[in-house]
Amino acid sequence: MPFLTQKHFVTIFVEMFLTDSNGGHIFVGGDVCVSGHNSGPVFEEQPSSLIYPEGMPEGKVTLSCQARASPAAIYRWRVNGTEIAFAEDSHYTQVAGNLVINNPQNGRDGGSYQCLAINRCGTIVSRVANLKFGYLHDFPPESRSPQTVHEGAGTFLACQPPAHYPALSYRWFINEFPNFIQPEGGRWFVSQVTGNLYLANARANDTGNYFCFTTINMDISTKSIFSKAVQLTVYPNANPRKAAPNIRVRFPAETYALSGQTAQLECFAYGNPIPKIRWRKVDGILPPKVGASAEGPTLIIPELNFDDEGMYECEVYTSEGRETHQGRVSVQAQPEWLQVMSDSEVEISSELQWSCAAAGKPRPTIRWLRNGQPLTTQDRVEVNNGRLRISNLALEDSGMYQCVAENKHGTVYSNAELRVQVQAPDFRLNPVRKLVPAARGGQVKMECKPRAAPKPTLFWSRGTELLTNSTRITVTPDGVLWIYNISRADEGKYTCFAENYLGKANSTGHLSVRDATKITLAPSNADINQGENATLQCHASHDPTMDLTFTWFLNGVLLDLEEPNGHYRRLEGKETIGDLLIVNGQLSHAGTYTCTAQTVVDSAVASAKLVVRGPPGPPGGLLVTRNDDTSVELRWSHGYDNHSPIGKYVILGRSSQTHDWKRMRTDPANIEGNAESARVIDLRPWMDYEFQVIASNILGSGEPSMPSQPVRTKQAAPTVAPSGLGGGGGNHNELIITWTPMAREYQNGDGFGYILAFRKQGMPTWTVVRVPHVESSRYVYSNESLSAYCPFEVRIKAYNKKGEGPFSQIAVVHSAEEEPTVSPRRINATALTAFEIQVSWDPIQHLNINGVLRGYEIRYWRQHEREAAADRVRTAGLESMARVTGLRPNTLYHVTVLAYNSAGTGPPSPRTTVVTKKPPPNRPPGNISWKIVGSWVTVRWDHVKSMDNESAVLGYKVSDMLPPNTMILEKSKNSITLPLPKDSGYVVVEIRSWGDGGDGAAQEAIVSQDSGTGMMVQNSSGTSGSLCTSFLLFTSLVLIGSSGL
Repeated sequence: MPFLTQKHFVTIFVEMFLTDSNGGHIFVGGDVCVSGHNSGPVFEEQPSSLIYPEGMPEGKVTLSCQARASPAAIYRWRVNGTEIAFAEDSHYTQVAGNLVINNPQNGRDGGSYQCLAINRCGTIVSRVANLKFGYLHDFPPESRSPQTVHEGAGTFLACQPPAHYPALSYRWFINEFPNFIQPEGGRWFVSQVTGNLYLANARANDTGNYFCFTTINMDISTKSIFSKAVQLTVYPNANPRKAAPNIRVRFPAETYALSGQTAQLECFAYGNPIPKIRWRKVDGILPPKVGASAEGPTLIIPELNFDDEGMYECEVYTSEGRETHQGRVSVQAQPEWLQVMSDSEVEISSELQWSCAAAGKPRPTIRWLRNGQPLTTQDRVEVNNGRLRISNLALEDSGMYQCVAENKHGTVYSNAELRVQVQAPDFRLNPVRKLVPAARGGQVKMECKPRAAPKPTLFWSRGTELLTNSTRITVTPDGVLWIYNISRADEGKYTCFAENYLGKANSTGHLSVRDATKITLAPSNADINQGENATLQCHASHDPTMDLTFTWFLNGVLLDLEEPNGHYRRLEGKETIGDLLIVNGQLSHAGTYTCTAQTVVDSAVASAKLVVRGPPGPPGGLLVTRNDDTSVELRWSHGYDNHSPIGKYVILGRSSQTHDWKRMRTDPANIEGNAESARVIDLRPWMDYEFQVIASNILGSGEPSMPSQPVRTKQAAPTVAPSGLGGGGGNHNELIITWTPMAREYQNGDGFGYILAFRKQGMPTWTVVRVPHVESSRYVYSNESLSAYCPFEVRIKAYNKKGEGPFSQIAVVHSAEEEPTVSPRRINATALTAFEIQVSWDPIQHLNINGVLRGYEIRYWRQHEREAAADRVRTAGLESMARVTGLRPNTLYHVTVLAYNSAGTGPPSPRTTVVTKKPPPNRPPGNISWKIVGSWVTVRWDHVKSMDNESAVLGYKVSDMLPPNTMILEKSKNSITLPLPKDSGYVVVEIRSWGDGGDGAAQEAIVSQDSGTGMMVQNSSGTSGSLCTSFLLFTSLVLIGSSGL
């Protein structure tokens, strides 16, 4: 049998304990867990739940389990609470600690798995991993019934997904894959709850075949399928009826979601026009993290926390009406540790208490495990939810313990190892200090901490004298020796003796007496203004054989004197000087400063107070005690005056429509420093406000108070009229009136709308209509007797539940225009070139155009073409002449002119004809040559001859490109003399013919001052047509001759 001496500290699981004649330990049976050499298992990898695709051939699942332990752990596995027998079931394999399931099958292998890690120090169990099987069956093969809808109405197409696990994601495509429907624009919506496709209002081009496309995501694979086609037919409607919003997709009245996850609330409506959607949190502020989803059909709340709980509202609205839907979001949470266990080494026969605490919603229950087995109250063990107490500890209590917290959303484990100690006293790991210095006149503490279990009896001696408690000496029950008012006579050796029933031991230290440390110059109280510097002095004397250090504390907190750019500096000087410099003192630097002069044996301290005067601190307890429609009463309490009396207060405020704080008007206008209340005036009715208060004194303004709770002023009738009143346009017999919707800050109350009054100009009676909804911005008045472009006087005012506001100034708005009834006269078309004509006409009288003349439209088409295919050019304004370009040369065109206004075009004028001129020659001038004399160059070229189908040459255009300048020469001339620029030394020349048909093809040449006489030669074809490209590089030219020619 093994023999262990006193140096061993051991833990035994279920053994028999004996003591031999030498005081050693004997263990009979079982393995031994030795402290310092062995440790219980600690998981490094634990199995995770997964979803495996049902029916995957020749697959396998690996559940991880690895633990750190000494000696190495062995592993066992449970499935649904029953231990797996690997020898009996060949489709299970264990690789190291991992469990491999070969060819997993749903009916056989689905369930919960748990790993056990075991060594001689104990057993722990892993978290539970659930193996589930995912599947997605095919859509039924039967054809789906076709659906119809009228244009402008809403509808939905049902997905009806097949059986599946887990949840699916949904998309729809139309006619062919992958022509997926894009939800942008608000007309389409695909519910991720049902998979249905919703259409807010149908259009004629929505007719087609629609397919529901579903995708399932599992841990190791993804599968997608799509349904049979649903044929949707949209019946056209030339004038779709307007329809108020009608919510068809509603999120549940109660939505439960886990903290940290994402909640999605769906809301969608039919309507014409397309409804807009906005979300709000009824009992709070919508969190900014929802982003753009706050104005879409799906409100996405990521990273849920308990602040996100509450009532949410979806509002759909158009100019035709609005509808709302509300539901509550409740946030729950998996268990999360607030307090966990830690490893404990406890002596035999003593008591152990462990506590663990977890948060979660619902509240977690807590249970305890010892070596993987449930632990309940019995004998020496007391279990009380999150508290475990074991009294009169025995060796068999050693092992691995786990605290398990669980609710319906999950389970968490906390592990710790308990070692029950049994050992004779031993000082080798923690002897008494060999040299203990102490200051004369001071006190000294000598500790005696041997390792022993059970707790030993301790006593001290000096030489042969046993020390007992006296006026100068105290020996505490835990073996600490205190000596007070030390003198030189106390120097010497001191020995601690320790004894328990397993043995004895002792340890000796030497006490050395030194001179005491004293403060010779203490710091003095100081008083500064914020931003000033202060110096606190501190000098000390000490034993010259030891080093002296200075430290400073502010209100008990150690100051960092080495921080770069900090406010505190240690002034350099002698070792006995520790002065402190405070730079740019701030209010936070006020308080009690303590200087500590310290050696290794003692210390001396001295303190002083620093007062920093500065601007006042923030006022506290800001409350809104009363609110009216344009004012609120505020009350607050004084903040710290920071040693300078408060002179005045200023109130800042901001509305829900603004982010910046601004100074508010108050009553009284100037708030004295002794005031604790004031009235804020000139506020807007029915507006949410927050307020802050700032105190000031002669040293400046302080920090603002915490913002008040948001308060809404009471409602009142509107006080301003809507702006932007205008209108016009529309269809026949209509009067359209438009305005700018009233901003939130001017609505003054709920139930907001508009009152319009209009009458024909010169008539005494007003027609008055009400237009509900703040978003409204137009009103259409239809009357069969309404004449075209008839002037109306219009005015507008706002109303709400509290009353009506003032009318706006009168604006003149005309009814819809009608097309002009007359056509221009005396149309004349003239060919300017082969590609351009000029058209002129007599303007028509404004009395005959049923509105405002916008301009004229010229229609032109070639001979043998139909007028319906005519090209069109419009003029803007009242011009009576225009040019038409881009025509074909030598071609006959028919031309007609029409007047137009915002309603359309009038009747066409009688047509006229025009023939464009022959095109210009398509050949550039050839054989270009030049001669330089001094600073001038003479350029020559061959005449261009026109063909029968080309217009005659009337002359030449020569362009000097540096700088641009064009000269026109007569037909008889074929040369020109140009100056050479002084700065560049070369000239770029472009030469072309011109005539009735326009400009001909150009030839470009670059002439250098160094080239003397030269010419451009034709290519091998002998034609100059190939030289139409621009010669921009000298290497593109061939020079013939020299400067001597």
